[in-house]
Amino acid sequence: MIKPSPVNTVRRGPLADRLFSWAALGAALLTLGLLIGILASLIVGAWPAISEYGLGFLTSSVWDPVKNEYGGLVMIYGTLATSLIAVLIAVPVSFGIALFLTELSPAWLKRPLGTAIELLAAVPSIVYGMWGLLVFGPILATYVQQPLQNLFGNVPYLGALFSGPPVGIGILSAGIILAIMIIPFIASVMRDVFEVTPVLLKESAYGLGSTTWEVVFKVVLPYTKAGVMGGIMLGLGRALGETMAVTFVIGNFNQLDSLSLFQAANSITSALANEFAEAAEGLHQAALIYLGLVLFFITFVVLALSKLLLAQLRKNEGSKS
Repeated sequence: MIKPSPVNTVRRGPLADRLFSWAALGAALLTLGLLIGILASLIVGAWPAISEYGLGFLTSSVWDPVKNEYGGLVMIYGTLATSLIAVLIAVPVSFGIALFLTELSPAWLKRPLGTAIELLAAVPSIVYGMWGLLVFGPILATYVQQPLQNLFGNVPYLGALFSGPPVGIGILSAGIILAIMIIPFIASVMRDVFEVTPVLLKESAYGLGSTTWEVVFKVVLPYTKAGVMGGIMLGLGRALGETMAVTFVIGNFNQLDSLSLFQAANSITSALANEFAEAAEGLHQAALIYLGLVLFFITFVVLALSKLLLAQLRKNEGSKS
């Protein structure tokens, strides 16, 4: 009778468990410490502007380095407006891409199409900016901005939204470029979370006579809503923090003459990229750091709201029969 060879097993003792626990705790505390350190350094650097302007900095649209007067309203508005436009465009497009790749695409097309979409994320942002300025801007001005002005120019409210010179740069152009940049991130996350939905659930829904649309909205999305929301927040964070692409196409104009989508404006990141290297020490530099602090809080608020939304969605699970 042949005896089975013993299986060599390594038993990890309490010391190894404690070391692993300490290492994980140290990593978490290090991350928290870095976050607190960044926040503290921003507050210290921005303190001259904070003490000079207070919260009035957020509502003032004056940005005049010559007179040493600064307000961040134009940059804050440009950042929020371009990011909102980007998300409004990118989310439905990304959802359509993920839906096609997981439910409708033939097998031979899934891998090359998915790889091509992911490769868009590898394109440097400065290339997007140059393409937006030299290629996309003139196309947008000729085939989108001018027809919109001719169509809605005399319509109340809508006319003001599409007023301004149709030159292909401004808030709308920056928002569209950002949308193109964040689509690969959102689409990839959505595709991955759609694929983890148990096949049994989808086949059961199809067996009951559900259409593809019903399966996606009544089975796939409820099962993967946390991952979908995470992908959207990832794309929004990318849009809020993008610098070079926005700098090329937003116009870098520090005045807010109207709320037109064609209006040249500025964003927090583009203002920092354009002015920080040449900013004199004192109020100008502190005002730029104050803008960075505002961007930090905007990102924090967006993340907090997404967490609250996910918590509310989990709370409502199973409430409808």
